Amino acid sequence: MRPLILSGGPAVGKTTCGRALAVSHERAAYIDGDDIRQLVVAGDATLWSGSEGRAQHALATRNVAALARNLLAAGFAVTASDVVTQETLPVYRAELPGCFVVHLVISLDAARARAATRPVYITDEEFELLHRIAASPPAVDLVVDVTDMSEEEQVDSLLRAWVNADV
Repeated sequence: MRPLILSGGPAVGKTTCGRALAVSHERAAYIDGDDIRQLVVAGDATLWSGSEGRAQHALATRNVAALARNLLAAGFAVTASDVVTQETLPVYRAELPGCFVVHLVISLDAARARAATRPVYITDEEFELLHRIAASPPAVDLVVDVTDMSEEEQVDSLLRAWVNADV
């Protein structure tokens, strides 16, 4: 299957769905863009901290794509999650040809309600900023509003879209 990249703001379900979709295959891997960015332990910069943050975000995008290519070459289905921006979508398209990029959207209130059920590693201000950044997705393959979906409905909807993307 085409590699699947899930994008969206915080608490939209990127990680939950990415992992669940990977587990639905016999041989699959899940890559979390946040985990890749956290490999930088000194001098790290956030997406919202200016040009250095945007440069590091693009670097992480290239690293996610490289890891995905290696896993695909070894016969694994690949799902990944990241905050895909206008600047990083072309990187994914160039570095991971054929990727299926889906942007998940959710209302801020619903995102806050979801976030209240799990650990959050960013401030409230950063949470809202990332939510605003993700509110205007780049020209991805599919945008799905998950505000009123359960986790199961969200995974089922994404699995159907991913399978149909290969047809």
